[in-house]
Amino acid sequence: MDRVMGFFGISDEEYKEYNESEPGNAATRDRRNVVSLHSQKNIRMVLIEPKAYEDAKDIADNLRNHRPTIVNLQRAPKDQAIRIIDFLSGTVYALGGNIRKLGSHTFICTPSNVDIQGTISDLLNHEANDILR
Repeated sequence: MDRVMGFFGISDEEYKEYNESEPGNAATRDRRNVVSLHSQKNIRMVLIEPKAYEDAKDIADNLRNHRPTIVNLQRAPKDQAIRIIDFLSGTVYALGGNIRKLGSHTFICTPSNVDIQGTISDLLNHEANDILR
């Protein structure tokens, strides 16, 4: 036992003090050192297809509530889509998050608590585009 305690750097006096301490104090001390392994709650991903600039506020609200959001701009007119991306870029910057392009009209916006890793390259080959049709 002395070897094991010596390996961990615990002297014989420290071991005796720990064993002889009051039971109430030891229980309180042990409770403070308990860490939950399930402290991360589930993250909900939100999918939105805005049709006008006014829908950008809903996307920003999701980002403020720490929900990553995928934005599909296929149904929005081009001028509205540009305004939406500009607005979301400012929102993501203010929240310390990220915005990435997933496809020609699809973006992912994430708050600061979500990291994005990797990239999706554009499909320039016509054969690859035929597969997706």
